Amino acid sequence: MSKIIWITGASSGIGEALVYKYFKAGNKLIISGRNRDELFRVKGNCQNSFNVHVLPFDLTETDLLPAKAEDAIRIFGKIDLLINSGGISQRSFALQTDLKTEQQIMNTNFWGTVGITKAVAASMIKNGGGQIVVISSLVGKFGTQLRSVYSASKHALHGYFDSMRNEVFDKNISITIVCPGFINTNISVNALTENGNKQGFMDNAQAKGMSVELCAAEIIKAVEAKKEEVYVGGKETKAIWLKRFFPKLLSKKIRQAKVI
Repeated sequence: MSKIIWITGASSGIGEALVYKYFKAGNKLIISGRNRDELFRVKGNCQNSFNVHVLPFDLTETDLLPAKAEDAIRIFGKIDLLINSGGISQRSFALQTDLKTEQQIMNTNFWGTVGITKAVAASMIKNGGGQIVVISSLVGKFGTQLRSVYSASKHALHGYFDSMRNEVFDKNISITIVCPGFINTNISVNALTENGNKQGFMDNAQAKGMSVELCAAEIIKAVEAKKEEVYVGGKETKAIWLKRFFPKLLSKKIRQAKVI
């Protein structure tokens, strides 16, 4: 059955891959991100793209997010599935990173996602239910060097949406939190350094990571199964279990690992 799906962060990476897979499955899509030209490129890659609507905006403009959600809902009349894929990473030491840069990352990854979701969830409840997907990260479960505020923003998503899930369980709304590991996207290229500039190159582990197409397929399976949480990637996902049962061992391994 066709769904109306809103995907943020749709101009690249995991979000873009999800656009193509959901479009090929016959769904109606609203695609969002900051880069209008890139969004129209993605739309242009969808054959007969009249069922793909571009809605550009910046997640850091939190005051405007409720209005943007209203715009999205008006396009097709409702939202069945919201996928929060917009975000930005970090490659800098905690003690050297400007507070302004940290606030930008937190506003994008956490407050932007929360603002959009609150507005859409209210509409979903009125329409009898829906699904919400939050793209977190493996470092939403533990921390590594050079990702302090990025990890904090992802940890915050887990706390917030685990709580929300318990509050809306009787409203026919399911929430899936996705924790990708190393996925071959430009997230490390666009990651912010201590002064807010982009890193400008891809991490070695990222370059060797899972393909974005396979990642998107794994996410879609988890969403269809209405899983609460899913880990996507290679052997790095085993760190979740090390953190739970052998936290000191994980800390030692992380300190020894090359994380860029």
